Amino acid sequence: MNVEAILKTKGRAVVTIEAEATIETAVAMLRRKGIGAVVVSADGATVAGILSERDIVHALAERGAGLLGLQVAALMTRQVFTCKPADSIAELMAEMTERRIRHLPVMENGRLAGIVSIGDVVKNRLDEVESEATSMREFIAGA
Repeated sequence: MNVEAILKTKGRAVVTIEAEATIETAVAMLRRKGIGAVVVSADGATVAGILSERDIVHALAERGAGLLGLQVAALMTRQVFTCKPADSIAELMAEMTERRIRHLPVMENGRLAGIVSIGDVVKNRLDEVESEATSMREFIAGA
C-alpha cells in the first residue's frame, strides 16, 4: 500500500495559507476546516512551510495571546518533510514516528499534490487489518 492509495480515498485537496496571513486567520481556518495543520504556500503548488496546531500552542505558551497578530511566517515550520505518491505507508509511519510529525505534504513533479496526516495513515492501516481479517474468516469458513 502506498500514499497514492490514501489520496484516492481522501482526495488531493490541500488547505493552504499565505505566509503574510495572520495567526488569527490561520487559527480560524484550522477550526473552520477541522484540520490540524495548514500548508504555507503563495501559489498552492509550492511549499514554503507548514503551520500546525502544535506550532501555535508552543508559541502561545511562550508569547501569549499577542501572537494572534503575527504573520504565519513567524511561526511556521520552514523545514518541511514531504512524501511522494509512490512512497509506502510503512515508510510514512517510520518517518512520522522518527521525526515526531503528524502531517506530510505530498509532492509530485515538484508540485503540491495532497497531504497525508497520521490519522490517514492509521485509518489506512486499520482498513488493511480489517480486510485481512475478513479474508482469513472467509478462507476458514470455506475450508
